[in-house]
Amino acid sequence: MTGLLLLDSPLTRLNVAAGIQTAAPPLGEQLIAAGLLTEEQLKSALGRQQSTNARLGEVLVEMGYVDEAVILPFLEKQLGVQGVRLRDGMVDPEVVKIIPRAVAESLGALALFRVHGTLTVAMSEPRNLQQRDELARITQLRIRPLFALPVDIARMIQRCYRDGFAVDSTTADLNDDAIKLDTEDEQSDLMDLGIVAEGSPIINLVNYIIVHGVREGASDIHIEPGEKMSVVRYRIDGELQEVLRPRLDFHAAIVSRIKVMSRMDIAERRHPQDGRIHVAVDGKQIDLRVSTLPTVLGENVVMRILDRQKVSFDLAMLGFRSSQLGEIKRMLCKPNGLVLVTGPTGSGKSTTLYSALELMKSVHTKIVTVEDPVEYQVPLISQVQVDAASSMTFASALRSILRQDPDVIMVGEIRDVETAEVAIQASLTGHLVLSTLHTNDSAGAVTRLLDMGVAPFKISAALVGVVAQRLIRNICPKCRSSYFPSNELFDSLRYQGNRRRSFERGEGCTECHDTGFSGRSGIYELLSVNSELRQIITSDSNVESIRRWHRDNGGTSLLDEGLLMAEEGKTSLEEVARVAFVD
Repeated sequence: MTGLLLLDSPLTRLNVAAGIQTAAPPLGEQLIAAGLLTEEQLKSALGRQQSTNARLGEVLVEMGYVDEAVILPFLEKQLGVQGVRLRDGMVDPEVVKIIPRAVAESLGALALFRVHGTLTVAMSEPRNLQQRDELARITQLRIRPLFALPVDIARMIQRCYRDGFAVDSTTADLNDDAIKLDTEDEQSDLMDLGIVAEGSPIINLVNYIIVHGVREGASDIHIEPGEKMSVVRYRIDGELQEVLRPRLDFHAAIVSRIKVMSRMDIAERRHPQDGRIHVAVDGKQIDLRVSTLPTVLGENVVMRILDRQKVSFDLAMLGFRSSQLGEIKRMLCKPNGLVLVTGPTGSGKSTTLYSALELMKSVHTKIVTVEDPVEYQVPLISQVQVDAASSMTFASALRSILRQDPDVIMVGEIRDVETAEVAIQASLTGHLVLSTLHTNDSAGAVTRLLDMGVAPFKISAALVGVVAQRLIRNICPKCRSSYFPSNELFDSLRYQGNRRRSFERGEGCTECHDTGFSGRSGIYELLSVNSELRQIITSDSNVESIRRWHRDNGGTSLLDEGLLMAEEGKTSLEEVARVAFVD
């Protein structure tokens, strides 16, 4: 076992592949200006440097003038490469040995982890292109360099390549005391995991998993036991990506540490549990919604990352086209009725609803929501948490809300006929009701309500409009290239445009983790209900009739919107085929 990577610089993640910034003042001058070093200390360190040919930063740490944690941000800024602090913990021993020991010692390089075809390496000379090319040649992998102090790399090489390194002395620390909180209540919402002090290897590992997930822009963190190893995966831009493979005998300790942080019962392993963690990462307040699930191999853990500063609750920023934005605003201006947002899990429905509420909220409007769970707290809005244990269901909460004199009601999800009936009744008695359904497209919302048992005349009377949506990945700007899709792909998408033109796609690079994509945008299908459509819903209610009416009246489908994005060079046709609904 080797050192845990503890990324605790407050700097934003840089382009570590190229990573060259504009020239910065000399390191000594920066430290003196920051009040971290005296001129006498600098003079002494420069004298030592001349006799040893070591780097100034390494000399300053060795002489005890500055701490590694203090100097690392300055070195990051000067080098333009993200830095790491190497601490005792865990790394997959097989990954470390990808680089032979002789090469690791001669180049000052330590393999940290591998994701697909990219190997992340701590290097003392991360900008040395010749060394990086040599590592790429030896490993046959793309090299993602990080900066670490040479003394730390040398120390960790000694630990990692010694005999029996997979059974490190830190294993002895894996007892209950190493993963429990103190008897005093630990205020996890005050912990800045980016600068957490050294502690148990498991504590450090869990902190690293969370910090790295936040910095990589993950929406979810998955920790799952396998037959031989645990697996840590991040969901980035909607796709799961493997990040780490801790030893299997560490899994129970990792789960226990997360349970402690989220105030769960660490002794309960036979039933699912839910909890919440409040932490600070790089000075930002982050909420983690935690869920455990017992499996035959052990407990799965999924942590949903809720970063309020990262999410923009602004309809204008969600990717609606100008005509769509105007239409959805007209829906929200109605004094009463039912507005539905549909799509699969993870398609951005909650963000759309929160953005709608943000637009409508004012001191003159009473807005009440019922959610499971409450993901973000919004000022000027009364938010109710569903709690099945206390019989607070969506339907029962809705009935209570109606006695609170609301103007606008948001229901997190319509899951059953009881909730649907109460929501529709509320929309027919002077309230604007917003909610979500799981359907493939906007027309499917009507048939979903019918399948629940809601009468057609009630749907036609209450429904104002439906917004169907998906999140589609954007092509990575660093590795985008032109190509000519196959006729088979065109046929599967029923593409009627110019098939001789080129389209764009991403080739995959270190910046996008070899996916070819970076970030996501929304695509939307809006169905506005008028008197003609109300008649169709009441008399026919056939999904094909509703889709036909939508097309005949100039409506665009999710597929149409996806193809338009591909024509604009924002996404690939393959991504459209993956995301958009094709009936």
